[in-house]
Amino acid sequence: MRVIYNEQMAELAALLGEMAGLAGSAMERATQALLQADLHLAEQVISESDRIGEMNTLAEEKAFALLALQAPVAGDLRQVVSTIQIVADVNRMGALALHVAKVARRRHPNHALPEAVNGYFAEMGRVAVAMATAAKDVLETRDPERAAELSGDDDAMDDLHRHLFTLLMDREWKHGVAAAVDVTLLGRYYERFADHAVEIGRRVVFLVTGVLPADPDAEIEHI
Repeated sequence: MRVIYNEQMAELAALLGEMAGLAGSAMERATQALLQADLHLAEQVISESDRIGEMNTLAEEKAFALLALQAPVAGDLRQVVSTIQIVADVNRMGALALHVAKVARRRHPNHALPEAVNGYFAEMGRVAVAMATAAKDVLETRDPERAAELSGDDDAMDDLHRHLFTLLMDREWKHGVAAAVDVTLLGRYYERFADHAVEIGRRVVFLVTGVLPADPDAEIEHI
């Protein structure tokens, strides 16, 4: 029974890693669509979003089957419950990339972003993809040290988001209300994408060590 449990947990970890990789790929293409007003890329992200949803359902089914059939206790139970929570975070990352792609599609053939903020979003996209890649790695390796580092990786995203908000509040903003709304929402999507990657790292640390690190940003708000 122990061998079967370990095999099933390994399969589930691989599935979650694949989902995180897909979320990162989706955010990378969504960012390109946003910066380049590329309708084709936006449509790709939107049309492929169902794949992450299907994998989310499969991951949940596998996790609940472990609860029902293996009746885990103590450390094993902690692993399964943490995995169920991680499934939700990975799924939200995919959903946030989808939100970015939908903004790019809605504004096409125009650019959703004023040129003045393109650099911010190019860097936010880079950070988001790097964090998704790191989340994929920690889900597959269960490395608690690297998982804990995700919180530090998020600092760059937080700095970018703060600077972006300062730009929006500047009296010199001349791009109109609609652009300000789009920039505000998009900045939030990238920030939350990174927050969910951090939460995955926290859950992996708890899964491995039994100690849940403090959340530097308090509880994640779901969008």
